[in-house]
Amino acid sequence: MSFDELGNGDKMAGMRTALAFQRTRLAADRTMMAIMRTSLSMIGFGFTLYTFTTNFIKRDGAEGLLAQQAPTRFALTMIFLGVLLMTLGIFSHFRFMMAVRGQRDTFIAEGLLPQKEEFPLSLTLVTAILLVLIGVAAGLSVIFRSGPF
Repeated sequence: MSFDELGNGDKMAGMRTALAFQRTRLAADRTMMAIMRTSLSMIGFGFTLYTFTTNFIKRDGAEGLLAQQAPTRFALTMIFLGVLLMTLGIFSHFRFMMAVRGQRDTFIAEGLLPQKEEFPLSLTLVTAILLVLIGVAAGLSVIFRSGPF
């Protein structure tokens, strides 16, 4: 049975279900953006803290105030946690979206949904992957600037 063979009431229900899939996709994107904001804040805070403390110690001659590698270790911990959170968020988002796409394809195959609309590639997911790369670059920058641990 195809979607076009359904009665008017069933077509209306199918359209509401199709819109529900779109709302679910958008909600998953909003969740991914929240994860991105949190992890980017952690990465940015770690990198900023490292830059600030190392410049402060060098400029003001405050070598004895902090353990020598404390700013580097804390910055790397924050950057690592941000990258880890983003990576876990990417995998979670990807798995969830694959499940939603599978369920949607099943509904289309049974003729319960119109086949017109496609699920586009999530730009949020692409941005998250790019931010993971930026986080890794920030971590490597801290590692190569700091010397031995």
